[in-house]
Amino acid sequence: MYRIGVDLGGTNIAVGIIDAENRIVARAQRKTNAPRAAEGIFDDIAAAVKEAMQSLGIANDQVKSIGVGTPGSVNKELELIEFANNLGFDNVPAYRMLRERTGVENVYFDNDANCAALGEAVAGCGKGVKDFVMITLGTGVGSGIIANGKLVTGVNYAAGEMGHTVLVYGGEPCNCGRRGCWERYSSATALINQTKNAMRKNPDSLMWEIAEGSLNRVSGRTAFLAAKQGDAAAKKVVNAYEAYLACGLGNVINIFQPDILCVGGGIGNEKENLLEPVRRIVNSEIYSIHAKKQTKIVSATLGNDAGIIGAALLDE
Repeated sequence: MYRIGVDLGGTNIAVGIIDAENRIVARAQRKTNAPRAAEGIFDDIAAAVKEAMQSLGIANDQVKSIGVGTPGSVNKELELIEFANNLGFDNVPAYRMLRERTGVENVYFDNDANCAALGEAVAGCGKGVKDFVMITLGTGVGSGIIANGKLVTGVNYAAGEMGHTVLVYGGEPCNCGRRGCWERYSSATALINQTKNAMRKNPDSLMWEIAEGSLNRVSGRTAFLAAKQGDAAAKKVVNAYEAYLACGLGNVINIFQPDILCVGGGIGNEKENLLEPVRRIVNSEIYSIHAKKQTKIVSATLGNDAGIIGAALLDE
């Protein structure tokens, strides 16, 4: 039997079929073209699922389940995607819509960050541990929490929004309605804004050359690339970013003390170039500084496949 995982994002719908060893053996993809009507998006999810099944040569009776990782919040009791702002979803009857379009009865949904965490915990950098937290540094700061081998979802299935814990009281406004949220300082979006601000103040910075003279071409890598080449303004950006990230990761460790704290997402691709200095800060500040056993801070290993694999494993 096979499981199917769907990573539903604001840009792409990525489908993967996994075997008993949690390996992706077939894939398909569509553009999400959000925001648009949920019916159209689910038509394309079903089309991508069927394409992947056909490429592998399997029928519905060989599919154990379909799992979907979606932005926003999922009400599993009412079988709704209650809200996903970047998809334009509001109380969408997602379970029914997927069943009707695929003919597969066993369907599951969860937040996309939770799915990525589950994928890494089962088949990636957290394989073999029971307590695991994943932080993703992308458009926002996403997170997923595994405690004693199970996803932590809370009373309303909305637990784990570490990106919306406050890092700077009264700080920068966040689109969630609060001020000073962690994602306003440690997301890729935040880093890009921090880089642009530094470039405006430093017209001779190497960051301008790397960005080809345009603020519109600044990425999450711009400051890191310039800092590697000794640019002073870029080093300040990177050092400040690392301090904010370390502060947030230290909070996560103080709260959960997981076996492994995994860092992924676009900025997470910097891997040891990012994590080595961040570890130094975290290890000097956490409450458990004198404990013999410490949380390991590591890079994600599955990349974009984490969400697909995690979604496929939602039936466990």
